Amino acid sequence: MRTALVHHEDMKAARLLWDDPECEIECPERLTTALGRLQQRGLEQRCLRLTAREASETELGLVHSPEYVALLRGTQALSTEELQALSGRFDAVYFHPSTFHCARLAAGAGLQLVDAVLTGAVHNGLALVRPPGHHSQRAAANGFCMFNNVAIAAKHAQREHGLHRILIVDWDIHHGQGIQYIFEDDPSVLYFSWHRYEHGRFWPYLPESDADAVGQGRGRGFTVNLPWNQFDPELVLVSAGFDSAIGDPEGQMQATPECFAHLTQLLQVLAGGRVCAVLEGGYHLESLSESVCMTVRSLLGDPAPPLSGPMVPRHSALESIQSVRAAHAPHWLSLQQQGSTPVLSPSTYSPEGRPSPLLPGGPELKAAAAQATVALRALLDQLHLRPTPPVRMAVALTPLDTALVLPPDVLHQEGSSPKEETQAWARLHEALATEEAVTALGKILYLLDGILDGQVSSGLTATPAPATVAILDVALRHSLSRGAQRLLCVAVGQLDRPSDLADDGRTLWLSVRGKEAAALSIFHVSMPLPGTTGGFLNFVLALVLPLAYGFQPDLVLLALGTAHGLRESQAALLAALLRVPAGGRVLALLVEESAPQLAGVLAQVLHGEAPPSLGPFCVASPGDKQALMHLRRQLESQWKMLQVAGETRGYGLHGMPGTLGDNPALELRVDSGCVLRAGRCPEPAQQCQADCAPLPAPA
Repeated sequence: MRTALVHHEDMKAARLLWDDPECEIECPERLTTALGRLQQRGLEQRCLRLTAREASETELGLVHSPEYVALLRGTQALSTEELQALSGRFDAVYFHPSTFHCARLAAGAGLQLVDAVLTGAVHNGLALVRPPGHHSQRAAANGFCMFNNVAIAAKHAQREHGLHRILIVDWDIHHGQGIQYIFEDDPSVLYFSWHRYEHGRFWPYLPESDADAVGQGRGRGFTVNLPWNQFDPELVLVSAGFDSAIGDPEGQMQATPECFAHLTQLLQVLAGGRVCAVLEGGYHLESLSESVCMTVRSLLGDPAPPLSGPMVPRHSALESIQSVRAAHAPHWLSLQQQGSTPVLSPSTYSPEGRPSPLLPGGPELKAAAAQATVALRALLDQLHLRPTPPVRMAVALTPLDTALVLPPDVLHQEGSSPKEETQAWARLHEALATEEAVTALGKILYLLDGILDGQVSSGLTATPAPATVAILDVALRHSLSRGAQRLLCVAVGQLDRPSDLADDGRTLWLSVRGKEAAALSIFHVSMPLPGTTGGFLNFVLALVLPLAYGFQPDLVLLALGTAHGLRESQAALLAALLRVPAGGRVLALLVEESAPQLAGVLAQVLHGEAPPSLGPFCVASPGDKQALMHLRRQLESQWKMLQVAGETRGYGLHGMPGTLGDNPALELRVDSGCVLRAGRCPEPAQQCQADCAPLPAPA
């Protein structure tokens, strides 16, 4: 995998020339520290290094007015006093004689990165730039931003490369209103911004930063959020701000560096992996540099470190997600299929009930930053205790090897576990009595030991079809005996769960087969394979991925048995997404009769490459939708991450979970007063847990 790193030393030239506590955090050391950490970690050396060029004034004109470009050009000749006076005309901006040159380099770096990705010179990359860009508007600097680097890159991709669908993901802590304004009436650009809002009390203090801003005109529904593959982008641009990271004085949030590795890897399943990240904010130098490293590691294909801490969403996060879903449901079929969602009244979360952001430079903020630095160092010490395995991907596929086309650094494993150990495990099952089955078991145990010992990240192996269930059972037992604490097994096809497998919380078994959806226990779930792309996406994103993140497995076993029914693209997406929450530790087992093409695509995604597209979007069938909703209702009380991805049963006052009837004073906003009255309730009336009596009839 080739990853570009675009930079220019001259972008360090601009700096604040007068006292301004608000602006002093946007400093050259942001780039110096980040680049130094990339070099220290050996990441820069693994990238294709590109020296940024200046964007031409014609290219700047794709987004900005000629008068505004001329204004910034004129700053090169201004005195310090004149620069300070001009800066005062804008919000949170400072100018320097080098600003115009630096800002043109920042915009040009994004253009170079897009060109390199779209011409196939690289797969993805990061533009390490300053000044940032996502707040900049057609004729105004704003929030340290001069030219809108990502917006210019998107316009360039449309004009020069003929793209028709571009996804912009903005994970900076501040809303990138500049990008939103530029594309709010353009349906070819989907802008998704994840930012802090606080009911308008967080900068930039704009009502259009809220969930109900969905675009204008033909662009309605293309601002903020939607399920990814219904849009099926040709390119993903990331406004990569790291001011939500722990210790940052601007964001005052707690995102740890590995969060950005997970975000990046989840985006890499889109657009064939064509992801271009451009630096925006990030002002705690240690957090910034480590977060940049995590992002680059993911772009290079390295597995993301597992997330730490409990996987329980905050109620405020659920409120935001539900608000976005409600605002966008009229525009996207995939959201309409999930049913009308009760959305908390604004009064439920009062701004007065939330702490005010700490003031820049204040003693409370300095104390919080110091505490965050200590916490960050402790976290980094933990991450360093689990280094990246030296072998990213190994295969033990003797019957298929001659037909496979694999990345050059994939290890073709020849070893086997000791004969005595293999035979001892084989005696547990009659299906392992043949020489062929014992040979396959020995290879699998050897590969499994490499993963558990931290020498191999992920693996792919083949099993004789009659022995697959027995080998899977031995793999589970062997992993537990080796000290694995939590094993996730995703068994697709005719693969039965071992009858004597303990339901003790150490294994989570997800069976994909048959026609019935059932949660036999909270650790044994069965789901039929959906028949459409929309149904499959709902299944993976709203069930499998939340369960995987909630369980936090040490290892994932992905077994594709006889009659598994998955297309190559579906199997690839499933494997690629399971790789993320598991820290890359995935062992995929195929029956030996599987097509070499399936083995090849699985090897590629487990190696860190992007999965192929699922093809045209087709909505989930009513049966698939009903099966998924049935499982979610059974599991949601125990697996809290399921609350993030689908319909919500309702909330009591102060955001506490409950049915709609918990409190008759609860105010809910539903499009037509009530889903029952609208004639589209997803459940039979006798099974509905909602008490609709307190709701007024629709006017």
